[in-house]
Amino acid sequence: MSKRILVAVDGSEEAAEALRFAADEWPDADLTALHVINPADSATGADGGFPGASDQWYESAKQRGERVLTEVSEIVDRDVETRLEVGRPTKTILGVAGGEKPVGEDGEDGEPFDHLVLASRGRTGLSRVLLGSVAEGVVRRAEVPVTVVR
Repeated sequence: MSKRILVAVDGSEEAAEALRFAADEWPDADLTALHVINPADSATGADGGFPGASDQWYESAKQRGERVLTEVSEIVDRDVETRLEVGRPTKTILGVAGGEKPVGEDGEDGEPFDHLVLASRGRTGLSRVLLGSVAEGVVRRAEVPVTVVR
């Protein structure tokens, strides 16, 4: 049975490097790139105070997430499964790593991942501080081995 590796990605070069690292380190493993849409990000001015703003924000975030996953999966010369989820990043990453089924799917949870890989920090500015705290939260609470790529 091959090893299953979950790599959290956010569109940053550091996250792309984490995927490259995982692909090089575990050449025979099944790789899954996970992008988490954080609903808290909508509070940064995306609401705009007009009807439908949250739907518009979500559609924009979903499109960005799909673009991030497409771009990152093309940087390695092998198959990469992709997964887009909505939630608080730390909790969502840990849940997916533990085998939680994708949002919207019925049935039982899936197989947990064997290893988790993420960047120590990703995006710039305030988001960079927050992502650093995500990495710390994942490392502290993960039930599977975690590799943090710098």
